[in-house]
Amino acid sequence: MNDHHIQLYENQPIRTAWDEEAEEWYFSVVDVVGVLTDQPDARRASTYWAVLKKRLKNEGADQLFTNCKQLKMTAADGKKRMTDVADTEQLFRLIQSIPSPKAEPFKLWLAQVGRERIEETIDPEQAIDRALETYLKKGYSEEWVHQRLLAIRIRNELTDEWQKRGVEKGKEYAILTDEITRAWSGMTTRQYKRLKGLKKENLRDNMSDTEIVLNMLAEASTRDISKEEKPEGFEESRQIAKRGGNVAGTARKALEAETGKPVITSQNAAPLNTIVTGLIEDISDGSGE
Repeated sequence: MNDHHIQLYENQPIRTAWDEEAEEWYFSVVDVVGVLTDQPDARRASTYWAVLKKRLKNEGADQLFTNCKQLKMTAADGKKRMTDVADTEQLFRLIQSIPSPKAEPFKLWLAQVGRERIEETIDPEQAIDRALETYLKKGYSEEWVHQRLLAIRIRNELTDEWQKRGVEKGKEYAILTDEITRAWSGMTTRQYKRLKGLKKENLRDNMSDTEIVLNMLAEASTRDISKEEKPEGFEESRQIAKRGGNVAGTARKALEAETGKPVITSQNAAPLNTIVTGLIEDISDGSGE
């Protein structure tokens, strides 16, 4: 199970996970129930689902959807918790048990989501096109979006390189990312996000053009140095991460000396997020900011 995403139904987020081997989506049942029943928050949706699940069990309903699979998903507070999930077939059955005028439109949406992902597996360019469309809907300029998509490609190439060098996904990726960020920006990732007033939001989605360019330079430099020196394992890769970040750090200081202005800004993308909020979780990396 991999590739956790947030899908949108009528601008409401639904947490999902894609099973690559089975080519199957799993959807957070609580999120779906919340959307279909217009619950005001996740807690109310969770309560509704608990009551509904108990009623269905008492009625002897099919265990296919009353005994749901559970996966760790990120909650509204940013913490990962075990969450009931259901595949498309289970959700179709569940929808029949929930009186909602949204039932039929939601079924059409489920079918669309499934078809799009399978199309993306066959033709990855479609995933890029959909990401471009989503960023534009959020209010970003087309020039910024193209830079952001390039940054995603460079990030993927870097994490591919780390994987070849024996670095483990998750915590080690996050530590190396932190080293790169500190080396070029002078701050840890957490400090950088705090400066911008961010919590669980993606840091790169809140960078200016110049910040993105320098972050790309830092990650591309780390990738290139690693390819040349072929480090073994995490500790050697950590030293290269610092060196790659320093390349962009030198560029940042030179630019600031020329302009007399700091490159790092506290500005974030909040004013842009008027249409869609909290979207685009790692098309790039399952790897930390």
